[in-house]
Amino acid sequence: MDLARIERLEIPPIEQSYTARDAILYALGLGFGEHPLDAAELDYVYEKSLRIAPSFAAPVCHPGFWAQKPEFGIDWVRLLHAEQECQFHRSFPAEGTIRGEFTIAGVEDKGADKGALVHQEKRLFDAATGDLIATVRSTLFLRADGGQGGFGRTISPALALPEGEPSATLEFRTEPRLALIYRLSGDWNPLHADPAIARSAGFDRPILHGLCNYGAACRALLKVYCDYDPSRLKSLFVRFSQPFFPGETLRFEFFQDGNEIGFRALAKERGIVVLDRARARIAAP
Repeated sequence: MDLARIERLEIPPIEQSYTARDAILYALGLGFGEHPLDAAELDYVYEKSLRIAPSFAAPVCHPGFWAQKPEFGIDWVRLLHAEQECQFHRSFPAEGTIRGEFTIAGVEDKGADKGALVHQEKRLFDAATGDLIATVRSTLFLRADGGQGGFGRTISPALALPEGEPSATLEFRTEPRLALIYRLSGDWNPLHADPAIARSAGFDRPILHGLCNYGAACRALLKVYCDYDPSRLKSLFVRFSQPFFPGETLRFEFFQDGNEIGFRALAKERGIVVLDRARARIAAP
């Protein structure tokens, strides 16, 4: 890969306007509204009293799949989303315009046979007021581009979860077509839609977007710990440890320590952890 070109990469600020329709489509892509008579979840998929899932910070003002451009020399077919973290400073308005400002924080070389990590940061502002809504960090795992050096800042490893039984659990059964719905919120990577691309990347079928599972974690936290109040979720971090396939059951296991929640999520049918060493911070009611 062209490390110098990546270091020089400048992504201009992006403004994205969204309506209630966009927010509802995003929530449907996370599975909200699975039970249409559930009044609390209906608020996320019905415009009458619309609430925005805080994890909307992850896809909004998405800069596009820049790593796919040939000038960067990245083997993008083997690229995976490694980690995602958001700090939520304010709730999203029901409709509005958001300005995203971007930085490539660094490339971390793990070794020729271990790949490399790209750390990128995004700050989201309400374009109407200038208020900072969220600070977002995402890490890309370049499976085939290690051993070529790095630059910038690295990230401290995520902490292990405590031993013992979880304090709470929750399961969501996902729809087989969920990736085809979620991608309409802006992540057009064909790995999640095209069976031939998925096979070339080593999967027998398209995998679900990591950010869809991230949003599902947000949904689970809102249900179990926040009484569906989005203002109470203050931060959310996950590590994407294994691919997850649409149609599987996502099982969350939570470990609460006051306002700090550690958790993981498993593909229940395969018994494989797909979100690991995850954590969230919850505000009191």
